[in-house]
Amino acid sequence: MAGNRILLWRHGQTDWNVANRFQGHSDIPLNTLGQYQARHAAEILAGMEPTAIISSDLDRAQKTAQTLAEIVNLEVSIDARLRETNGGNWEGKTGAQNREEDLENFVKWIDGQDNPAGIIGERRSEVASRARAAITDALAGKTDQLLVVATHGGTARCVIGDYLELPLSHWAKVGGLSNASWSILAQSQAKGWYLEEHNAGSIPEELLGVESGSSEN
Repeated sequence: MAGNRILLWRHGQTDWNVANRFQGHSDIPLNTLGQYQARHAAEILAGMEPTAIISSDLDRAQKTAQTLAEIVNLEVSIDARLRETNGGNWEGKTGAQNREEDLENFVKWIDGQDNPAGIIGERRSEVASRARAAITDALAGKTDQLLVVATHGGTARCVIGDYLELPLSHWAKVGGLSNASWSILAQSQAKGWYLEEHNAGSIPEELLGVESGSSEN
């Protein structure tokens, strides 16, 4: 019996990525380059023969997912549990602004601690829990699946850390995802879940938003 595979696909570029702003739950659309990135990546992902596509309900992820759905003729299932981290008081602000206004908490977050983002936002552990539940539901009772998950950089990192059973303090050691790039978690009887591919893409992309707070939201 073949194991399942989970392809975590980060959305294409937005203007807030370029400006280094913490996006979080803010519903920022893809910019022109982001739309191109999504289409270009989708052409490669289509060749991997995905069996299902699920997506965050935020527009930047939905639009990214739809580029693939149109090629492979699959419906996109929308699930708000795949959203980016709620950034609380940090949303819409640059990394420099958040350092100036909330230095202690912001530095803890950058260092990978599990404090709530923006004081009133989410913890990484909470993001991992909700996103993993969405993926578990999508794979329930199925084998030999390639599930494409159109989501966000911070959420993808939390999912990877959780599936690999890394201590939460080590999740920050997992490198970020560039816009429209993806990572693949695969399942085997011998290894359980393991990281098969990380930050793969159609073309090399700069990792934007490193100092925004989520580092790739």
